Amino acid sequence: MKKSFASDNNAGIHPDILAAIIKANDYDYVSYGDDYHTQEAVSLFKEIFGDDTEVFFVLNGTGANATALKAMVQSFEAIVCPETAHIAVDECGAVENLTGAKLIPVSTPEGKINIQQVQSFMHFVGDQHHSQPKVISISQSTEMGTLYSPDEIRNIADFAHENDMYLHMDGARIANACAALNIGLRELTKDLGVDVLSFGSTKNGMGFGEAVVFFNTKLAKYFPFIRKQSMQLLSKLRYITCQYKAYFNNDLWLTNAQNANRLANLLYEKLQDIPNLQTTRKSEVNAVFCILPKEKIEHLQSKRFFYTWDDAIGEVRFMTSFNMNERDVLDFVEFLKAELI
Repeated sequence: MKKSFASDNNAGIHPDILAAIIKANDYDYVSYGDDYHTQEAVSLFKEIFGDDTEVFFVLNGTGANATALKAMVQSFEAIVCPETAHIAVDECGAVENLTGAKLIPVSTPEGKINIQQVQSFMHFVGDQHHSQPKVISISQSTEMGTLYSPDEIRNIADFAHENDMYLHMDGARIANACAALNIGLRELTKDLGVDVLSFGSTKNGMGFGEAVVFFNTKLAKYFPFIRKQSMQLLSKLRYITCQYKAYFNNDLWLTNAQNANRLANLLYEKLQDIPNLQTTRKSEVNAVFCILPKEKIEHLQSKRFFYTWDDAIGEVRFMTSFNMNERDVLDFVEFLKAELI
């Protein structure tokens, strides 16, 4: 079976993680997180991020983002984010539906927001006619495959805190960002001033489930109730939490991300040799964007499916995954060459 370059969501479960799920099926355990596996997972997160953090486990990435932001805003407040953010484009209005707060998407060609863009909304503060800016939400890595540097994150966090705001990070691909920047999970989040992290792992070898990590623990006060009311509390929670022992063991999370990033770089390099194909930005993590002849896209997708990113210019996105190898990339490149030359 050919590997899919449409999304890292399409990849399977890492064998070590699948084995952990099977092992967690050996006995009966208390439900709703009062079990050994969940306690152990909490301890693992605290080892990474510090004892002064709170972690909760949810079903999926949309649930992580929506419940995290619900804990950070009131309904008359606003969340400023890039217009390409997953919460603005791909979550069917879940954040606005759950929080009642307003999303303020700003134009960001590279998927990254900056302080100047947020500053333009600060004149709303104190005006009863406007939603009050309360949260800046960033994705690391971004939906465009780009990265915030540590200094950029620190500057955004400082600006937020100086203006009585919070910083939320959508870390659906936080592992890929750490691998690319050669920096630890804590050093790229908590130590830079992030208040709440949606910690992603299903794109990097886990089967299902995500975590919401509170560095600003006062925001976690009502989260157990938010999670339950939002239908994000799994009764057999151990099947999510047992996966983290394998995920963090021997830095499997990092090895998986490094492999996906490395293969994206290889794919990017090999695509330079294909006529009628133009890469649109350097690959920083495990995403490669390029422009194809519009009349060829549908035909190519019928043979090896991938996603169109911008219909207007014929831009598409290829994603590499933790379970790919060089042969998978070279095979895909040969396919594109044969079809485009």
